[in-house]
Formats: sequence, C-alpha cells, structure tokens
Amino acid sequence: MTDLPPGAPIGHELPTCARHPDRATGLRCTRCERPMCPECLREASVGYQCVDCVSSGQRSVRRPVTFTGAAYSPTIVATYALIAVNVAMFALTAVLAGSVVDNQRSDLFADLVLWPYGVADGEWWRLVTSGFLHFGPAHIALNMIALYVLGRDLEPAFGKVRFLGVYFASLLGGGVAVYLFGGVNTPVAGASGAVYGLMGALLVALLRRRLNPGSALGVIGLNLVISFSLPGISLLGHLGGLVVGALVAAGIVYAPAANRNAWQSGAVVAAFALLVVLAVVRTGQLA
Repeated sequence: MTDLPPGAPIGHELPTCARHPDRATGLRCTRCERPMCPECLREASVGYQCVDCVSSGQRSVRRPVTFTGAAYSPTIVATYALIAVNVAMFALTAVLAGSVVDNQRSDLFADLVLWPYGVADGEWWRLVTSGFLHFGPAHIALNMIALYVLGRDLEPAFGKVRFLGVYFASLLGGGVAVYLFGGVNTPVAGASGAVYGLMGALLVALLRRRLNPGSALGVIGLNLVISFSLPGISLLGHLGGLVVGALVAAGIVYAPAANRNAWQSGAVVAAFALLVVLAVVRTGQLA
C-alpha cells in the first residue's frame, strides 16, 4: 500500500511519476505539470521543477559573451599553462646545466635556442622553442610576471583559444623578426616577443572598447625604452612580437559580427602563413 500525503482526497488513487511509473506521487512539476516523485524534482525560483525541465531550461539560457565573441569565463587556464611550461623548461635546462644562473650552458638549451644559422640549416623549430627558454632566473621571473598580469585580463576577454592564438602568433612574430633582421650568429631566447604581443593586444582591446589607452601606452613605451637602452636585449624580438600581436588582436576584435568566428580564424591563420613565408624567403637568402 502507498501512504497518502496529507490533504489527499481519500478514495482517489494517486497518479504515478512520469519518470518512475512504479511510484505513486501527489507532487507535480510547476513547469510541465507532470506528476513527479520527490527524487525527480528540483527546487526552482517558484515551486519545484522536474529534472527534464531543469535540463531544458539550462540549455536554453545563453551564456554571456565578451566583445570578441568568446564565451565569458573568469577562470584562467591558458595563462597558467603557459607559465608552467616556461618554468618547467627553465628548471630542466638548469638541472641539465648544473646551474640556475647559467642554465644556457645545457645541451638542450643549445638545441632549442633561436640561432639563425641553425634555422637556415633546417632547424625551423628554433623559431618557436626559443620562446620557452630564458637566460637565468631574473629573465624568466620578469617575463612570467608580465605574462600573468596581462593574461589575467586578456584571457577572459579573448577566450582561451583566441588568447593562445595571439600568444603564439606573437611568439613566432618575434622569432621571425630576429631571423629576418638580426645577426645570423647571435642566439636569442625568451618569451618577451609573446609578452610584447599581449601588450599590443591589450592596447587594441582598449581602443576597441573606447577606454583610456594611456596606461597601456605608458607600459609599452617604458618597455621599449628599456629595450633600446639596456644591452643584451633583443629589440627586434620585442618589436616583432608587438606588431604581430597588435595586428592579430585587431583582426579578432574588429571582425564583423556576421561569421565572426571565421573572420577571426582567418586573421590568425593569415598571420601564421605570412610569417612562415617570410621565414622561408629568408632561408633562401641564407642558403
């Protein structure tokens, strides 16, 4: 026998749960009004709704998007992943070199650093892998702090995929700039090109949102002055990353609303394609 709930009319059978036909119930979903047992109901803003209506309502709710068209998520994942990879590479080269200060003495560092002659000889990966190497603890600390500060603002605004697109395009842009115009026998390493690309992306994003770009311009200007003033800094890598990052970001934030994802993907792919072509042309000149 089934106990009747308080207030149920005596002499009338209770309906069965729409999801569990073997269970009698005096409860109903306030949305679809189907009889439901307590296990199949969830508390809603007004009354209780069945799990089917709750699931349907969640699918129909549009997730908020940013001005780039990315689904908004405050969770930072890509930035932390990039920092982790850079720190892991630094730790590995330091262990192999037997020195934290002179980690560039490891064979792995020598195999991955941006050495233009090596790139011309077919070691093309140096254009990318050099962006995950750093000369000593101060070098990586400054770059990772800058990456975190920029990433915590840009990644939620651009979305993880678009953010990574800007980052890697800037990284490659810095490497190609060094390969095109730098000394052919001078090794270069660091995530600075990618970081400068994020600076350029931040400036473009502020302009797109019609916000005051003064702080971004000040940071970029100060860093460029430092790049010009201090010896041993790859100015070409910084400028290449800055220009490419700004251009790719512009292609993302100013993409037409119609087919926006296609336009944004095209901007990123076009940047990579152009950089590859420039690198191939340079290789032909050095061969």
